Amino acid sequence: MTEHDLRVSLSGVELDNPVIPASGTFGFGQEFTPYYDINCLGSLSFKGTTAEARFGNPTPRIAECPAGMLNSVGLQNPGVRHVIAGELPALRKIFRKPIIANISGFSVQDYVEAAALLSREEQVAILEINISCPNVRHGGMAFGTSPEAAAEITRAVKKVATRPVYMKLSPNVTDIVAIARACEEAGADGLSLINTLLGMRIDLKRRRPVLANTMGGYSGPGIFPIALRMVWQVTGAVSIPVIGMGGITTAADVIEMMMAGASAVQVGAANLINPTACREIIDALPAEMDRLGIRRLRDIQRVS
Repeated sequence: MTEHDLRVSLSGVELDNPVIPASGTFGFGQEFTPYYDINCLGSLSFKGTTAEARFGNPTPRIAECPAGMLNSVGLQNPGVRHVIAGELPALRKIFRKPIIANISGFSVQDYVEAAALLSREEQVAILEINISCPNVRHGGMAFGTSPEAAAEITRAVKKVATRPVYMKLSPNVTDIVAIARACEEAGADGLSLINTLLGMRIDLKRRRPVLANTMGGYSGPGIFPIALRMVWQVTGAVSIPVIGMGGITTAADVIEMMMAGASAVQVGAANLINPTACREIIDALPAEMDRLGIRRLRDIQRVS
């Protein structure tokens, strides 16, 4: 039987495998422990955290779509201090591996404050800076649609961070490569992409948008080709690691995303449809590697 090497590395952080639940789709891990031992995961990116607690957007804030879903949750979270005092100690009891802290904000100072606090947490190995949330006003995606603003956030966070900084990029832009390069030049250690695409649905009977916030982020298998294209473009233009995400649902998708240049992947909407999605993908990777004649995953990155 072929020995399979699923290990990957992100800025010196070694993972047993490349599969990471995406922020906002896995909570702080507790919700998934009834279904499987989450220590099979490579890592996990916990729920997007802001400096202060947020209630999020009004309901309804979820809508079904062909090949995916819309969400307009709006960064609901208990705030960084509560996360550090309550959620992270609870997570340490059930998950033994390094974790990724996903941080959002509405000003440069918001990002800096949360990044400084979460950098001190021993289990936090990477800071994932979300400058791409399409579901909030005056922040989030507003910082990720301009190379200058993206660079400003990157530089500010890097000044206080003692962990590698990965900037999470928005696909809702004309030139994602320009923004990726701006982040790299400003000192980013890595990039995460893509976040959700902006979309909407209309309730035909009520003749008004389904979501209370009108628009939301579209995720699911329907966006996979777009995500793959953007990861390919970005990894061809920068020299820092990229975590690829967007519509990944199978082991084959993981391998395809890594062939596009990703060093690891995140699985998002699939967790909301099937709570054991990540475990099933990890379990299926060795057979898929056998089928394709792959022994080490780290050897397949960026095919020509």
